[in-house]
Amino acid sequence: MRRRRAALVVNTRSRTGEQTFREARERLASLGVPLDTAYAVHDPARIPETVHGVLNEGCDLIVVGGGDGTVSSVVDLLAHHHAVLGLLPLGTANDFARTLQIPADPVAACDTLAKGRLVDVDLGLVGDNYFVNVASIGLAVDVTGALSPRLKKRAGSLAYPVAALKAFLRHQPFTARLTFPDGDHEPMELDNLLQVAVGNGRFYGGGNVVAPDAGIDDQTLDVYAIQRGRHRDLLGVARHFKSGHFVRKENVTHITTSRVELEADPAQSLNIDGEVVARTPQQVSVAHNALRVLVPQESAAARLDVERPRDRPPG
Repeated sequence: MRRRRAALVVNTRSRTGEQTFREARERLASLGVPLDTAYAVHDPARIPETVHGVLNEGCDLIVVGGGDGTVSSVVDLLAHHHAVLGLLPLGTANDFARTLQIPADPVAACDTLAKGRLVDVDLGLVGDNYFVNVASIGLAVDVTGALSPRLKKRAGSLAYPVAALKAFLRHQPFTARLTFPDGDHEPMELDNLLQVAVGNGRFYGGGNVVAPDAGIDDQTLDVYAIQRGRHRDLLGVARHFKSGHFVRKENVTHITTSRVELEADPAQSLNIDGEVVARTPQQVSVAHNALRVLVPQESAAARLDVERPRDRPPG
């Protein structure tokens, strides 16, 4: 099997970006994954154009170092493309890497690039924007606004709960109407809402589970709406975020679907993977097997993917 042409693109503004860039080049070379080119990118806004450039140069293994925002910024370029994504998780949350069971340790993540297996996973789609983790309206948008780079740097993994508390204190409830173009559910109208989220993968928000049985290659999206309710009820929901069992709570509506249309009153900003990209109304859908990505041999993330025995990253 021919050797892939590999490119390394690292967001060096990530907390360990500079160090990981140096270590990854050395580690990948020692593992027999030579790089055609490598870019340390300090301005995250330039990462998409950098990836676009290496794709045009013919590279077909794109190793991206960064967090969920970095990954989300390049999936539009890699969706339905023959090129393969490799991940070096460097962010605060790393929910996509967590879904795929890619190690957070850079050395172990490099081992995945050399010895892992290739799978196809689903992406979510809002308009022309693909996402890997979740699309949300309501509280999640406010959390994004409160999650400043300074807070992420100072608080690390605690940044998300701190930002969530700040956002909750100023959140205004809203009403949403959910309709399902494929006819798999009756339309729903829900009021006094805290949040509506549509999850593609298994994790979001720094390790919270979308739903206990959520997958990233099941051709479905997990939709959940949380009503504001009493503070003690919301605390009960919050206690179960890590396990995903919050979806069983009385003030949480949870369904699975392949397409949903979201309307809100008042109109809401829509956040995908930490970036506000649109306002309601919007349709959210699943793009099946849209992204090729390397995962550890033992990963059960793409549990429905049928792997070709020899389809492995070449050394």
